[in-house]
Amino acid sequence: MEDNAKNRTVQWSAFLKDVLICSLGAFGGPEAHYGVFTDQMVIKKEYLTEEDIVELMALCAFLPGPSSTQTIIAIGHKVGGPILALLTMLVWALPALAIMTTLSFLYQFLDAQNISADILRFIGPLAVGFIILAAYKIGKKVVYDRMTVALFLFGFITTYFIRAAWIFPLVFLIGGLVSLYITREKDLWYKVELNPPYKYLALFLFFTIGSLLAALIFQSELIDIFERFYRYGYLVVGGGQVVIPLMYSELVDVNALMTSEEFLTGYGLVQGIPGPMFSFSAYAGGLSVQNATVFTQILGALAGGIGIFLPGVLLIFFVYPMWENLKLIKGFRVALKGVTAVAGRLIAVAAVILTQQSGVTFINLLVTLSTVVLLHTKKVPVPIIIGSVLLLGFFL
Repeated sequence: MEDNAKNRTVQWSAFLKDVLICSLGAFGGPEAHYGVFTDQMVIKKEYLTEEDIVELMALCAFLPGPSSTQTIIAIGHKVGGPILALLTMLVWALPALAIMTTLSFLYQFLDAQNISADILRFIGPLAVGFIILAAYKIGKKVVYDRMTVALFLFGFITTYFIRAAWIFPLVFLIGGLVSLYITREKDLWYKVELNPPYKYLALFLFFTIGSLLAALIFQSELIDIFERFYRYGYLVVGGGQVVIPLMYSELVDVNALMTSEEFLTGYGLVQGIPGPMFSFSAYAGGLSVQNATVFTQILGALAGGIGIFLPGVLLIFFVYPMWENLKLIKGFRVALKGVTAVAGRLIAVAAVILTQQSGVTFINLLVTLSTVVLLHTKKVPVPIIIGSVLLLGFFL
């Protein structure tokens, strides 16, 4: 395929229609999304080659933020430049964000209709099943030698016993540095021509510092939500499953903005809708101000949704134009081994903590185990699994 020539002739409306098809058909986490992208963007429409998409996936796996979202944004950038990339982001994320904003009112709706929230009580154990399977899959991928096993265990033990926001970027940094320190590869760093688009980096730093200062100065709930979710967006490498333990620690354990049951219900429900898993932020952002007015809760959902996506979008806009040359630097690939090994432990920690929080009872463990088995066999669609769990809660 003559890549550049073909990309210049692509109709934006046709491409965005394909993005919408991806959005509405992408259930599950980043691994499932990549399969949808490959089928629609590579095999059916040939917007890029398989080698191209694997390289983009590797780039976005290294960057903080929602990895599958950044991948499809990079595809849009490759096809039509930064404006099409922004439109790609909107078409990809808005359906899921709208659904999760609506679901943030679920508990109020049940209360208003005098329906017991107990019908949702098995969504938490179901969500744990998703996390356990994700931990298994990601662990297989990133833990494969003594160094990665050691980093995995280091990250697991550290973040299990120290549940604070600052520990997450620290263990990521240590993982990358350890990998660089013990590697036997030579010539890790050398000069390449990059020509960085610094305006996106400047915007990233502006929102990073500005949101922190604004949260300290104005004492506003909505500003606090934006700052908190923006921080989640730039602290986490690896996508939706990886950000969950950080969000849970701060939103439930530290600040008590929602209950464990409410958090797990949202995480379980987001598995059943298509699109990016970071759309969970709209649900969590809305619940963070659920005792305010309806309008304020919608603003909270918007603050959470925009906040968590924004840093990843700005970073991919900054990095992608340099990617063709940046990917030649061996040091980045070496550091990524350590970073991903530590990131893998996040999912394992989440599986343990959330199993404890959802309640270690026979029926809960049975729901969790059944979810893991059904997801692993891939014989039952995710929406049917979630619907069955809701019916179980209703009848029991």
